[in-house]
Amino acid sequence: MSFIADLHIHSKHSRACSRSLEPGSLHRWCQLKGIAVLGTGDLTHPAWSAELESTLVAAEPGLYRLRPELERAQDAKVPDSCRAPVRFLLEGEVSCIYKRDGRVRKVHHLVFTPSFAAAERIRARLGEIGNIRSDGRPILGLDSRDLLSIVRDADPEAYLVPAHAWTPHFAVFGSESGFDSLEECFGDLSREVFAIETGLSSDPPMNWRLSALDRVALISNSDAHSPEKLGREANLFDCELSYAGLFSAIRGRDPKRFLKTLEFFPEEGKYHADGHRKCRARLDPAETIRRGGLCPACGKPVTVGVLHRVEKLADRKKGKRPAGAADYESLIPLKEVLGQVLRVGPGSVKVDALYHRLLALFGPELRILREVPAAELEREGLPLLALALDRMRQGKVSLAAGYDGEYGVISLLGEDDFTRKAQLSLL
Repeated sequence: MSFIADLHIHSKHSRACSRSLEPGSLHRWCQLKGIAVLGTGDLTHPAWSAELESTLVAAEPGLYRLRPELERAQDAKVPDSCRAPVRFLLEGEVSCIYKRDGRVRKVHHLVFTPSFAAAERIRARLGEIGNIRSDGRPILGLDSRDLLSIVRDADPEAYLVPAHAWTPHFAVFGSESGFDSLEECFGDLSREVFAIETGLSSDPPMNWRLSALDRVALISNSDAHSPEKLGREANLFDCELSYAGLFSAIRGRDPKRFLKTLEFFPEEGKYHADGHRKCRARLDPAETIRRGGLCPACGKPVTVGVLHRVEKLADRKKGKRPAGAADYESLIPLKEVLGQVLRVGPGSVKVDALYHRLLALFGPELRILREVPAAELEREGLPLLALALDRMRQGKVSLAAGYDGEYGVISLLGEDDFTRKAQLSLL
């Protein structure tokens, strides 16, 4: 069966995350987004794990669902056009900060388990090493290789995947504290790593430039810190709906079962380009090199972004697609698109009202972004939205890349488009 999975989120127990990240809300928002399988986030946190055990029940092998009475209460808040089953998969993120080869390394990892029992074994072991109670994403003085060993020992079907692999400050390939290869990071266990998460600031074509990554799958997830951010990146599968079915498709890099990733335009990610946010200085890699890595305004070091880091490690030119690589599709969150159409902020009341009207008419967000024909939107009196989505689907966008923690800006409409709409309304 075909379904969308978002395998990396956080819970209300993670720092700087919404208090509404709780099982019922997640179930409801998955339906509004069009997500069938959702990572639970924060499997190492004792209080969150206890809440999950009390609110979820076993579904397909290795997957869970809300208890029926909780499910019914949430489904009543979802328009009929969006209602669909939702499954949860046990997942969490661990931050490893340690010293290796004379450098401090800061690397985030995703951990997946098929059962609460396996999660408890991992939790018990990590609790002996550091504090797993103060943050849903614990910060531990633990080598990445050792974390992989702990995960592997907990259950044969427990897996580790490097999170947002290119983020400068906290990633396996990060420019500030990462490594130049998976082998350098994980040593003799590197072959156990069968996938990496590309993160918001990179996309598959950027990763395809490294031949060393041909053997691993590229997955994409939202890393959501609030329910509304679910599905901003995700994965499309056509496989058995089970934990084993999903990971078999990923591990096998089977393009008939792991169909594609749903991506940000990487320029929208907040670490795509080089730059210095304080001085509002955005640089491309060539300029950074020419300036010796220093900000042109203040002379301090810039944050080297994902594009630059990929360029440094790449051994291929652009355009090479490895055999067996999953496809990808670049999207912009619907509320951002509606904000451009209505010329207001994406968090405005006008945008929210139109967003929910569209869900009631056409179904979940990801269906609207990917599938609803322009003609249907035009019939509802939304020609600018039809134009904007058509351009997004064709990749005809205007880009101002993100840098040093600032999200990029992706534009779909120009002033001429609004002028033309005004003229049409007078006819």
